[in-house]
Amino acid sequence: MMKIAAHLLIASLLLATPAVAQNPMADAMDAEQSAMRSVPQGRLAALLKAPEAAASDALKITYSRDWLARQPAGKGGDSFRCLAEALYFEARGESVKGQFAVAEVILNRVDSPDFPNSVCGVINQGTGRKFACQFTYTCDGRAETISEPRAYARVAKVAAIMLDEASPRALTEGATYYHTRHVSPRWSRSFDRTASIGVHEFYRAPTRTASN
Repeated sequence: MMKIAAHLLIASLLLATPAVAQNPMADAMDAEQSAMRSVPQGRLAALLKAPEAAASDALKITYSRDWLARQPAGKGGDSFRCLAEALYFEARGESVKGQFAVAEVILNRVDSPDFPNSVCGVINQGTGRKFACQFTYTCDGRAETISEPRAYARVAKVAAIMLDEASPRALTEGATYYHTRHVSPRWSRSFDRTASIGVHEFYRAPTRTASN
């Protein structure tokens, strides 16, 4: 009788105890899968990428024509078209490394509070105002005609790659200015030169200090 009473007591205690998960691991996996189903597919792919693979994304660029030739054709919206056009007119005769460096300057300007916050805005800044053009080809009075399709196809690839947020910008150390070696603009005397690539010299504006 005592054993029966003990069993009845245990049974009553179990019934009074809140239910617990029979398989905590399975419940956790179900919750994770439910959460993932609510994430957009593009974002989900990024989340599922291994951390080491994500970290290596910024290390894949090789600045050579052979590497660039193996990349898919460049395409995109307004930012892509503006950047590809700028690279064509400003740097199509440069090495691949030089083309990437010019693209860095344009994108560094987009990120700087001192310049417009869009690719097209940066490239067209000052167009139509005498001595205010930031990129010579936008105000030299000549039509922007793409007459070298192969050269454009190459710089279009550079533009598409650089507009990918995972792409590195390590060539010019944050430069926001450049000029060709056959000129010496006045501003270059007081700016910090960060790199010399191909026919271009790259610069950062001096750091501003707070005035009293």
